[in-house]
Amino acid sequence: MVKQISLDTWSVQHLTDLLRKGSLVVAKTNTPLVLYRQTLEENDNAYEEIVCTLTKDYVIEQLVTSGGIIAPAFHQQLVFTLDEFPDRLLRKSKDLFLQIVETLENQIE
Repeated sequence: MVKQISLDTWSVQHLTDLLRKGSLVVAKTNTPLVLYRQTLEENDNAYEEIVCTLTKDYVIEQLVTSGGIIAPAFHQQLVFTLDEFPDRLLRKSKDLFLQIVETLENQIE
């Protein structure tokens, strides 16, 4: 009997596999991969953005304020395991999910 899986399940597994491969690249190069940057607010020369990076074993989302006379500051940092992140991301934004899959496919394959 052939098992059927949903597109979402396959997508989550595919991203998890890409994150694991990317994590190996990060371990070799000792340089995190930027998965995405998303500007939330921009005012004059200052801005607030989310920077999401892949490290050796984790995905880190940081809320950063910087620019102008404002000294760079991290206001929030969320850390996810490689297995946790794809499910959370799929619930957050399918467009962002697809963007990260494309980014990883271009960087590691």
